[in-house]
Amino acid sequence: MNNTTQLPPGFYGLGIAPKLLEILDRLKFKVPTPIQLKSIPIAIEGKDMMGIAQTGTGKTLAYGIPLIQRLAQTGGMGLIVLPTRELALQVDETFQKIGKPIGLRTAVLIGGASMHNQLQELRKRPHVLIVTPGRMIDHLEQKTVRLDGVKVLVLDEADRMLDMGFEPQIKRIFQHLPSERQTMLFSATMPTEIVRIAQSFMKLPVRVEIARAGTAAEKVAQEVFFVNKEDKLRLLQKMLDEYRGTVLVFSRTKHGAKRIARAVKQMGHSSAEIHSDRSLAQRRDALDGFKKGKYRVLVATDIAARGIDVTGIELVVNFDLPDHTEEYVHRIGRTGRAGQSGHAISFATPDQRRDVRDIERLTRTMLPVSKLPELPAHLQPASLRNYTGAPAGEPRRPERGPRRPRGGRRPFGRSHRRPMVY
Repeated sequence: MNNTTQLPPGFYGLGIAPKLLEILDRLKFKVPTPIQLKSIPIAIEGKDMMGIAQTGTGKTLAYGIPLIQRLAQTGGMGLIVLPTRELALQVDETFQKIGKPIGLRTAVLIGGASMHNQLQELRKRPHVLIVTPGRMIDHLEQKTVRLDGVKVLVLDEADRMLDMGFEPQIKRIFQHLPSERQTMLFSATMPTEIVRIAQSFMKLPVRVEIARAGTAAEKVAQEVFFVNKEDKLRLLQKMLDEYRGTVLVFSRTKHGAKRIARAVKQMGHSSAEIHSDRSLAQRRDALDGFKKGKYRVLVATDIAARGIDVTGIELVVNFDLPDHTEEYVHRIGRTGRAGQSGHAISFATPDQRRDVRDIERLTRTMLPVSKLPELPAHLQPASLRNYTGAPAGEPRRPERGPRRPRGGRRPFGRSHRRPMVY
């Protein structure tokens, strides 16, 4: 007797409406990922759910398809809360692809973007709001948005939002939501703070876990170099000469990212930077340019560890080890995506052996230690020789846009929303 579970062919058999199946087929989404396979049927039933899966596993469709289907059937509004502007824009791109053929309208409310433009989008009565916590609070305080019509709430990358200090904003958002709603929470790790949120604001959530916390991308080859801090730039130069493809470099601080990007340009490579000191337009130009090949090297802080969805990145370099060990998994997950192989190299100073062991304990793998190669003889200009970065305790500020004066605006509510054409 064969007891093997028969999986449904493609997305068929998961409870997805025929119209959405047609759209998925047209967009060449043929085989659901494990998180999609397990999450979609539960979410379509309207149950609260906690999804645990590493970055790059297809979580956006895992909650996006059920959310769009429910709003098309019952009306109301969806709210998706994410930690960074880049993630919000990427989620919006996916929703536009899936939902535009059936008339879905979205509004992206993120810091650094024009408040005037966001108000214009709200007047179009969007079905789905895609927001970062700080800007969502701005709109709630100015009474330009009402959330009493929300039928589906999604907290995506919840652990990252807590790491960035957004827990107070998330709790305030919950205060504006109706009690009768579906809540889906997605996270790569499950710290106690997230369990507490789930217990307080969710109703008997179903837990779907695809990979244990700390699972690194399968097809990413990893190695570590122990190198003195003053030699890091020369080692980076050696790596950029050795590898020919696109390279993503992670710095622990925004000050370090600026210095590294400047040094990379002086090495003769096109580069851009993404960190909290860059405007939204600058960050979008950097990411778009990196995707299109305008920039070969992108230097980023952890703000981009989960906000960069670019296929074909050959190499990820941890110029600095992350402050939070869990971020290592998300950083190296930027390469080796969509079934491809990738490579991740970490630079550790001799006094960081304990940090390397912490990463090994988290990932349950031994990081191969590579022998330091012969470095280029010529140092960078004096202003770049002694890279030290910012102080270790540099605070991480939640990203919020400038406040606008209160009053005089018609609040965006739940009524007068044209239905999607199903």
